[in-house]
Amino acid sequence: MASTFSFDIVSDFDWQELVNAVDQTEREIKARYDLKDTQTTLELTKEGLTIHTESEFTLNSVHTILQQKAAKRQLSLKIFDYGPVEAAGGQRVKQLIKLRRGINSELAKEISKLIRNEFKKVQAAIQGDVVRVSAKSKDDLQAVIQRLKTEDYPVPLQFTNYR
Repeated sequence: MASTFSFDIVSDFDWQELVNAVDQTEREIKARYDLKDTQTTLELTKEGLTIHTESEFTLNSVHTILQQKAAKRQLSLKIFDYGPVEAAGGQRVKQLIKLRRGINSELAKEISKLIRNEFKKVQAAIQGDVVRVSAKSKDDLQAVIQRLKTEDYPVPLQFTNYR
């Protein structure tokens, strides 16, 4: 009796690590001489991160700090979807950074098509925002994982439930 092996392709991030990265960013903004008098605020919600600051120049500095703190905590920078910079009265600006989570249907179709075209003995099934990949050989699954790691998708991919 031949058993099948499978894994899930997901796109997610560690929420607590993001909270810590935002907290560290706020602390550095308050400590840095060039940023401490800018009344910069970061507001983290489940949908995204809103930054209020005095100018686009300080906004770019906040982006740099946030990206450094996120990278140190092994968060992919692909989770940040930067929205347009909006005027918020006077010289002040605000920006909403949406957080990417899950694989949308177009990307899921693209991933499953790549798997179908390149790996004949492997099946890919889309289940909501997860792609389930199954095969009779663990070696085939390892080959799929290695192949997907070479692609540059707009979201970070993780491989879970490997059995």
